[in-house]
Amino acid sequence: MREQIGGERFCRISGELSGRRYAAGKVGNMGIGEWITNSIFSLLYMIPGIGPRIRKWREKRTEYEDYNGRRRRRKRFSLFDRRKGLDMKFLLILGAIIIIGLVMMFSASFPVAYFSKDSSYYFIKRQTGFAIGGLALMFLLSCVDYHTYHVFAAPMMVGAWLLMIVVWFANFGSDEPKRWLNIGPISIQVSEICKFALILFLAHWGSVYYDKMTTFKYGVAPGIVLLLITSFLLYIEPHYSGIVICGLIIAIMMALSGVKVRYFVAAAGIGGLGVFVMAITGKLTYAMSRLEGWGQALEYTTADMWNTTWQTRNSLYAIGSGGLWGLGLGQSRQKYMYLPEPQNDFVFAIVCEELGFFGALLVLILFGMLVYRGFKICMKAPDKFGMLLGVGLMAQIGLQVVLNILVITDWLPNTGISLPFFSYGGSSLIMLLAQMGIVLNISRSAAIDKT
Repeated sequence: MREQIGGERFCRISGELSGRRYAAGKVGNMGIGEWITNSIFSLLYMIPGIGPRIRKWREKRTEYEDYNGRRRRRKRFSLFDRRKGLDMKFLLILGAIIIIGLVMMFSASFPVAYFSKDSSYYFIKRQTGFAIGGLALMFLLSCVDYHTYHVFAAPMMVGAWLLMIVVWFANFGSDEPKRWLNIGPISIQVSEICKFALILFLAHWGSVYYDKMTTFKYGVAPGIVLLLITSFLLYIEPHYSGIVICGLIIAIMMALSGVKVRYFVAAAGIGGLGVFVMAITGKLTYAMSRLEGWGQALEYTTADMWNTTWQTRNSLYAIGSGGLWGLGLGQSRQKYMYLPEPQNDFVFAIVCEELGFFGALLVLILFGMLVYRGFKICMKAPDKFGMLLGVGLMAQIGLQVVLNILVITDWLPNTGISLPFFSYGGSSLIMLLAQMGIVLNISRSAAIDKT
């Protein structure tokens, strides 16, 4: 691999092979990511003055002497190693989604940003900052062994509940939904933390008591307790879409852990009865108001119905206007103060209008590829905890994508479900990227080709 030339070791321009030798100029079993990393270092070695120092620093970190005085190569930590590195396919798909999401969020937001914030770049500047911070956190967490989170499972769940209580007291007396915790200029949507806490706790519980999850005590009772406490805290905000998502997350995690189907049937019956009783006793006033006009956005008959279905109707106008190929990037008409808050939950309607059916289909295919690759990685995790944690995190992504599409097309009531990586919001974007960092860490030990 190295040749003695003029008394100095010369590293070939294509990079070192981490202990492997070149054969006829080929890189052998080395992954493309590792090859790129080594090639970059090889170019750095050629810089006059600092090149030799960089080489010595790298050799010092990768080699050591054993007890017999022989030089040995220490196993080097690599971001893109075929065996212990990050999954390149997952990372590339995620990168494509993030880039497209930022572009479409900017396209959807600049008219309302100019009108309400006096700067067309207000939302994209903030979202880009959130994305940079989230990506930094993602790569940081990709280096943290996911087994570390075992000890944080219960404290984080309790902490999320306490934060929701703090949010309720901090906004006590307000007629607006109490969903945000304001800390100076920073606003945190605590329900995003709660979603992750539920997945983490149930992954921990399911891995520790996996052999007992078919019993009521270990398999069903914990899920009921989590659902009741979380639902109550979200109910008093109120945040009914959060209740739906958290309830589905709990059901998915319990099913993955091996809970019997009959328990889900019984829970669904009891839950449906409870919702019916609350509805007829007037305890779901806010939820019932969100149901007004559902499925009738294009069939309004009164002035009240016209106002109630305004956002959903303009979302359908945007989707229909896009046709097969779209009006063109930046050419949406509905975002010009017709569709309220186009940068938030209804950003996919603008995607459909500007990119058309095929562009929207491409975005959905990318989401499908991301979720599929995440599932494939986590199903190859070396233990139950990695499998449950990773599949739960990817299931949340898929779940929110499906629910968001159903909302903007009026198949579900307009309840405020964001589209991952596309909708504007720092709490959601940073939490999602942090969760993707955990999935990337799981990929390090997964028995799967990462190139």
